[in-house]
Amino acid sequence: MVTPKPTGSDEPGARNTASGTVAGVVQAGVVHGDVHLHAPRPAAPAVPRQLPAAPAAFAGREAELAALDRALTAAPDDGDGAAVVITAIGGAGGIGKTWLALAWAHRNLHRFPDGQLFVDLRGFSPAERPTAPGDAVRGFLTALGVAPDRLPPNLAAQAALYRSLVAGRHVLVVLDNAATSEQVVPLLPGSPTCTVLVTGRTRPASLIDRHGARHLPLDVLAHAEAHALLTRRLGGPRVVAEPDAVDTLIGLCGRHPLALAITARHAATRPHVPLAEFADELDELGLAMLDHDTDPAASLPAVLSWSLRRLADGQRRVFALLGIAPGPDTDLPAATSLGGLPRTETRKVLHALEDASLLDRHPRGRYAMHDLVRAYAAGLADDLAEPVRRAALDRVVDHHLHTGFAAARLLKPHRTPIRLDPPVDGTQPHPLPDHAAALDWLDAHHAHLLAAQRTAAGLERHAVVWQIAWTLHTFHQRRGHRHADLAAWRAAADVADHLPDPAARALAHRLLGRAHAALGQHEQAVLHLHEALAQAERHGNPAQRAHAHNALARVWERRGDDRRALEHARHALDLFRALDQPVWEAEACTAVGWCAARLGDHDTARDHHRAALALHRRHHDPEGEADALDGLGFTDHRTGHHDRAVDHHERALALYRSLGHTTAAAGVLDRLGHPHVALGHRERARAAWREALELYRRQGRDGEAEAVRRRLDDLDRTGPARGDGEVGEEEAGEAPQNGRPA
Repeated sequence: MVTPKPTGSDEPGARNTASGTVAGVVQAGVVHGDVHLHAPRPAAPAVPRQLPAAPAAFAGREAELAALDRALTAAPDDGDGAAVVITAIGGAGGIGKTWLALAWAHRNLHRFPDGQLFVDLRGFSPAERPTAPGDAVRGFLTALGVAPDRLPPNLAAQAALYRSLVAGRHVLVVLDNAATSEQVVPLLPGSPTCTVLVTGRTRPASLIDRHGARHLPLDVLAHAEAHALLTRRLGGPRVVAEPDAVDTLIGLCGRHPLALAITARHAATRPHVPLAEFADELDELGLAMLDHDTDPAASLPAVLSWSLRRLADGQRRVFALLGIAPGPDTDLPAATSLGGLPRTETRKVLHALEDASLLDRHPRGRYAMHDLVRAYAAGLADDLAEPVRRAALDRVVDHHLHTGFAAARLLKPHRTPIRLDPPVDGTQPHPLPDHAAALDWLDAHHAHLLAAQRTAAGLERHAVVWQIAWTLHTFHQRRGHRHADLAAWRAAADVADHLPDPAARALAHRLLGRAHAALGQHEQAVLHLHEALAQAERHGNPAQRAHAHNALARVWERRGDDRRALEHARHALDLFRALDQPVWEAEACTAVGWCAARLGDHDTARDHHRAALALHRRHHDPEGEADALDGLGFTDHRTGHHDRAVDHHERALALYRSLGHTTAAAGVLDRLGHPHVALGHRERARAAWREALELYRRQGRDGEAEAVRRRLDDLDRTGPARGDGEVGEEEAGEAPQNGRPA
């Protein structure tokens, strides 16, 4: 602006004159005196304060808050210079992504003196249409002081102006509830002085790949964090007054933040109702108690449903089926059979569900759902057509049965096989190349096989119920899963009357009897074994008679009646010899040898163990070979040949370990300690007994564990080792009476 100012002119009364104006600019005509130029004072830049209020009852998340701090303070250098710090907070609906972003933002306001921008992109909300990037960037420009009539005409120009306005300024940009990277990219500032927080249920692939965003996955709260959340919402006195009910509520909510918040709302608005009543209701109603008829944002099922909008129909179908799949989680092979899709297509579906935060991927290719998400998926499965649901369950049950059966055959090839019907169409059993792969698969899928057996029972596939029990039996024995074996054979016995083959019914009772015997339930064991023997005799099945006698020998061994056990073992031996079944003949020889050794007939014991060893070696049966070596070791120790006993036990132990037979390994370690003590090898005895104690405890064999613990205490009280050689009989101790491998 030009301001003419009169000075000391020689012409009295001189005045400045203007010749006209153009667009507010004055054109000088005649100027008398000095001319002074005054630039207009620039307007101060707008400082937006768009953050919503901090969450009132925020608790925990210290690790995640620290991760956000580290992302901000770390030097963000990608090799070409500083970059904008972008953190993408991901997780399932209601997991607390927005709470975390706002809590961190309010704790760090001092870092962003030039303002904070916030927009809800509505990627997953009751509204059908997510916020368009153009709408969001225009909102930011308005907050930054741009008048509506100065907005550029298109998105690219608007985004460029937005980046210009925040360049060099310390601004926090929170992009909440994003559905896609396309929503986010136009809203990214270009200046490294700015920080961006993005929340969303999907993993923003291109945002991570092209813009270096750090992905911060959000899981459920820790138990202490969930407890703190309820304390803040309900008050300390009420929480302290009912600690058991609070723990139950936390468990039923699965530590899910929104579920906890809904539960807390129920309790907080009814302060006179005990928390235990809410726990009972939640246990009974499940997901229905976390629903709300009129407020979708206060309903966990509604919040979860928003995650499905961007899924294809096939992806939604697989999601629903995963809710009813047997077992705690799934893997690609099982999901392939469940969905009836090709393997490559199934992989894509699982990845899509993972990216949508509906599945979590765990190590070794496992996919799992939160319990509440799974309950929601199971509800969707109820809406599928019955033939679709039934076919999927048939396929996944057959997947587990046929894969497990192949594993069982690899574990014990000499076991008399059973016949399976072909799997239903679309089933893809998982191939297993060798013994190690079979054992590894069974370890990983034990719970799935038990769940598949329960599913088969619900589908009234009676033969499959029995076949899964058979499939798991060897594995249960080797890993010491005694209670699981009992449950599996109880289920098999429950459906035995529906089986057309009398041999199958006899086998179910026989192996149920053995399962009872393994748990010390001798009366039930004898009852079922005699039923198996009676059925075998009724139907003229000498092989089943032989197996029943062999099992009865084991029961009477466990009860300490070695004479009766020996009688049954000899019956079994005679029958197996007559049937020309050399492997089973060898097992019966081993049974006779153990009984004879405990009765003091050591020559008979040694002869039978040696005969069994030769047969097992001839027929390449390493488990039977180990049983015979263990029996020889037991007999050698009883006859004072402690060096030979150690050698036999150690060779048996090596074979058991190679088979993954931890049940038998525990027993042979227990027995190995005794000849070591007799030889003065106290440290070796101590090492063997400590390992046996650990295995017994892991297998829930409390009686054996307590006996070994007492022996270790006795060993510690006898003083330091005296070197190799014989020791007193009181130091040698006695081997456990029911020491024969299970």
